[in-house]
Amino acid sequence: MNFHLTEEQLMIQQAARDFAQNQCLPGVIERDEKQQFPKEQILQLADLGFMGMMVDPAYGGSGLDTTSYVLAMEEISKVDASTSVCMSVNNSLVCYGLQEFGSEEQKQQYLVPLAQGKKDGQLYIGAFMLSEPEAGSDATSQRTTAEDKGDYYLLNGTKNWITNGGNASVYLVIAQTDPAKGSRGINCLIVEKNWPGVVVAAKENKMGIRASDTHTVMFNDVKVPKQNRIGADGFGFTFAMKTLAGGRIGIAAQALGIASGAYELSKTYSKTRKAFGTEIMNHQIIAFKLADMATRVEAARLLCLKSAWEKDNGIDYTISSSMAKVFSSETAMWASTEAVQIHGGYGYVKEYHVERLMRDAKITQIYEGTSEVQRIVISRGILK
Repeated sequence: MNFHLTEEQLMIQQAARDFAQNQCLPGVIERDEKQQFPKEQILQLADLGFMGMMVDPAYGGSGLDTTSYVLAMEEISKVDASTSVCMSVNNSLVCYGLQEFGSEEQKQQYLVPLAQGKKDGQLYIGAFMLSEPEAGSDATSQRTTAEDKGDYYLLNGTKNWITNGGNASVYLVIAQTDPAKGSRGINCLIVEKNWPGVVVAAKENKMGIRASDTHTVMFNDVKVPKQNRIGADGFGFTFAMKTLAGGRIGIAAQALGIASGAYELSKTYSKTRKAFGTEIMNHQIIAFKLADMATRVEAARLLCLKSAWEKDNGIDYTISSSMAKVFSSETAMWASTEAVQIHGGYGYVKEYHVERLMRDAKITQIYEGTSEVQRIVISRGILK
């Protein structure tokens, strides 16, 4: 096993670190408070080639490996998880799904601008729509319908908790076509936001990742051409599950970044803050907290990199991605809470950043598969 990063991977890591420190850190508190979508930062990510990192250059992407993606996600998430989740959805769910399962026509029309993050100089990103008011972890209980009308589908229903819902130009929508077939009657349709009948509802007022836009989106008799269906009829549920398996690596890397950021801020603070006549890092109770944080962060990092390596090498990464996500997200929640404790009263105020990391960490245990669902995936895999 080789634990050394390649020169290219190190360059990507450094570029992401510089971007996070120079472009994300200034204004990150204000964007969080105002729930201001980081449009400028996303456009800069597009210029860096980070919105389609793993997409083939033939379709406008950067052609990088999943390890490079994990490294970039970690660095950006240390500072700004709202920006990183917008990047993650576009990369892991939308671009990946289209590249792996889309038709050549769909790739040319949609994947190329999505991978570039721009079209005609304007922001162009995607959203993935699976969750509904009554269908979250139970993804088979789709109430959104896509009625077959011959040469088009008539789409009706409501999707909620949609990241990029308000700023995306393209939606990948999971909908039920034939309820009698259960999961085999589900399709995934490519829907453009500006089509008649698409309604974007108000932005959710969230606890964390507040700058990312999370919306409910409604479809009222939206006509979707048949050529906008991804894969064969009934492929939608399989598409969603395969796509989410890769998405877990992105969210695991986001959680890793939050945990790593909490650890780094705590270590720096412990070297300057004094109590009882010495820097608090010299008190064993603080030093041991830092030791535990460093150990768990490193373990989470190795799980993320292993899953990325398996994906790049064509190995089934279903179990490893679930392990990476459940462990990294729980490490993020624990480490960020410890960071607030180490900072004491200062940890409770916004300017020290750790309280935001703690708020951001919680969602990583919920979206793109809850920790409970990850344990189901893992247990089924190891007991098969």
